[in-house]
Amino acid sequence: MADLDFFFDPVCPWAWITSRWVVETQQLRDYDINWRFISLAVINEQLVADWYTPEYRAGHVRGLQALRVADALRLTDGNEAVGRFYTAVGTAIHTQRRAAEMQADASAFMRSVLTQAGCDPDVESAMGDESHDEHLRGETALAFERTGKGVGTPILTFAPGTDREGSFFGPVISTIPRGEEALRLWDAVQTLATSGVAELKRSNRSRPIFD
Repeated sequence: MADLDFFFDPVCPWAWITSRWVVETQQLRDYDINWRFISLAVINEQLVADWYTPEYRAGHVRGLQALRVADALRLTDGNEAVGRFYTAVGTAIHTQRRAAEMQADASAFMRSVLTQAGCDPDVESAMGDESHDEHLRGETALAFERTGKGVGTPILTFAPGTDREGSFFGPVISTIPRGEEALRLWDAVQTLATSGVAELKRSNRSRPIFD
């Protein structure tokens, strides 16, 4: 059984930073991470707001397409392949700042990312396969069942499937903790998540730093 369920959308910069903290901790403590899905396109599909521009929505659609690829990998190659894919696509979008390339030629971008992840580049065809959407919607609904609505990505569930299970939106962090700092934050968040705390929040954020 996994130590953590991590629900992500590949295009979310905050989920990406949190995921790199999770991977850092996983490497230091040999934790088992179950990579799961939450779609910003699904969350915001009925949203009508001035800030939600066509360009913003298009980015979320690209995230949905990437999640279809991730789900295809889940079905054929399992969780470990999903983790490799998320590392490759997140590095390309956020660290290497190739989001414009993804928008301009999503197919070529995805084949490049899949190759980088050591996966079959032909899985790129899943980007347009809407048969994956039922599972992606189910995962998104499950994430919200665990936290309540009105939150975003990422959503983390500590000790899933146990009597200590606890879920949070976040932590939303602007830099990636490393080493002992990563472990201290993990212990603090895990303690809060599994001790009945319902909400801990503030609004001000620094700009995300991906390296």
